Amino acid sequence: MIKKLKGATLSNFQPEIVDLEIGLTSGLAGFQIVGLPDETINEAKERISLALKKIGAKPPNQLSKKVVVNLAPADIKKEGSHLDLPLALAYLLVTGQLKEKFDLFEKTIFVGELGLDGKLKKVKGILPIVLQALKLNYQKIVLPKDNLKEVVFFKEIEIYAFENLAEVVKFLESGEYLPIEPEVFRSEEVYEIDLPILSDYLLRGLIISALGRHNLLLYGPPGTGKTLIAKSLVCFLPGLSYEESLEVSSIYSSLGILENGLIKIPPFRAPHHTSSAVSILGGGKDAKPGEVSLAHRGVLFFDELPEFKRDVLEGIREPLENGEIVVARAKKVIKYPAKFLFIGAYNPCPCGYYGDERIECKCTLSEINRYQRKLSGPLLDRIDIKLNVPRLESEKIFESKRIDFKRIKEKIIEITEKIKKRYSQENFKYNSEIPYDKIKSYIKLGFEEEKFFKKIIDSYNLSLRSIHKILKVSLTIKDWDEAEKIKIDHLAEAVQYKISQDD
Repeated sequence: MIKKLKGATLSNFQPEIVDLEIGLTSGLAGFQIVGLPDETINEAKERISLALKKIGAKPPNQLSKKVVVNLAPADIKKEGSHLDLPLALAYLLVTGQLKEKFDLFEKTIFVGELGLDGKLKKVKGILPIVLQALKLNYQKIVLPKDNLKEVVFFKEIEIYAFENLAEVVKFLESGEYLPIEPEVFRSEEVYEIDLPILSDYLLRGLIISALGRHNLLLYGPPGTGKTLIAKSLVCFLPGLSYEESLEVSSIYSSLGILENGLIKIPPFRAPHHTSSAVSILGGGKDAKPGEVSLAHRGVLFFDELPEFKRDVLEGIREPLENGEIVVARAKKVIKYPAKFLFIGAYNPCPCGYYGDERIECKCTLSEINRYQRKLSGPLLDRIDIKLNVPRLESEKIFESKRIDFKRIKEKIIEITEKIKKRYSQENFKYNSEIPYDKIKSYIKLGFEEEKFFKKIIDSYNLSLRSIHKILKVSLTIKDWDEAEKIKIDHLAEAVQYKISQDD
């Protein structure tokens, strides 16, 4: 006699729905699992045996038959403790210790780790597993209560959350439990923005960067507030929509670092320049997502930009261009989302005072050239805006100038909604994401504006990518000014942001 059940696990951090086929054969008492299980799944046999004793069931070592479990598809490696619960339930079914109710077992996925006392423990990646179940039209999922915060917003699938194995068995035998009542998703905003005294030039550049998701470089001497500006910029970004929240939270869930339900605020990631390429870009033996994916729909900040390793700086060119990072393995190619607003901050030289009017630079010319050459042309070409952050004058430090950041944030939210509506029929949301083949559809210049821009292109020998960057930034400036069309002033401002970094 063979019984079947549906479970789920992660394979290289990707969700996989697993068919559990269980049968009994003659022979010495035993419990064998086949189908490429990892060590954690093989160890489940001991956890399951003690958990079954806790609910008064007869464990496998007390049977006079051998238990064989096949995990299909057999060619995909199964990882983690997600299959403890379905393994225990499948065993109870095949040994007749659990009554079979087809309406409860069909189109239902079971996920959960078992403690020795039968308690259901939280597992990694429950959010991407539920999303995969939805994609494959499953109707129900049974999971640990500790995972409920991650999936409580779903209306399209019935979710049953339990604390222990005994509750699950009672549910399957009686069918009395009701699915969890889904909550209503509400986006969140941050209006408390902590910034130093800003010039109108700096503030406008930050607003344009946040509104259009344009990559940004901040340069200037040490101690001028570059890091504080970068950390505060994420507060200018509108809260995540439901779809964006699911995208971001799924990545954190797969790593087991999603603690308080769905992420509703754009993430801010700031890896240190000594971090390895694998930790930033992703990969390694387990094909793990890196910082570029954890910053998805948020901000990725590189402080002391030239100090990052060469392979890291060149490696981020792919996500800056395509909004995703590809991790290739012998048997599988995995694509992780990586659409982030990139911010780099750096000093003009190793000591930080090259060009400073007050403090003398101690670097040699060769040291300055070597330092600045660490940022390659192709990398700089992918940056939209560069802002000089000068030293504050002493009389301005205690200036009582007030900036209404709340009103600025409200206007950003308002205009962002208009921009998203403009692209409602497209697979992109922000001006910086307009693909090359769509630029002419959304960015149109008048005769005088085109004439002006052609002169700029010829004067500075702009690359095709730089031309597109300037056009996208000018569109964002037009949106912020609430103008009907792109004007020469908008183009000139966008050119100023871009050209300064290529000098």
